Amino acid sequence: QVQLVESGGGLVQPGGSLRLSCAASGSRFSINAMSWHRQAPGKQRELVAVIGSGGSTNYAESVKGRFTISRDNAKNTVYLQMNSLKPEDTAVYYCKVDFSTARGYWGQGTQVTVSS
Repeated sequence: QVQLVESGGGLVQPGGSLRLSCAASGSRFSINAMSWHRQAPGKQRELVAVIGSGGSTNYAESVKGRFTISRDNAKNTVYLQMNSLKPEDTAVYYCKVDFSTARGYWGQGTQVTVSS
């Protein structure tokens, strides 16, 4: 049974930093893309950043230059380093892992609140 365990959310002041982690376990299949998404109250879930199996990355325009996605393939873990956080970054952040079977799995979500 595939499990994704997220950690690293919390409350931070504007301009601060947080690092999210998401560790996948329970599958014998290889991982293709890993990504982070977020959902703010009253809004649709949106893609924040994605990293392919070869390390290529893409970011939402709103986070370019502030967020960095990375992965550790040996640990089946994806990270999201978030710097220069703004109040509008406040949301529940979800990781998603796409396996070579073409099935995708979501993490449970972690709350990020940016407020003074």
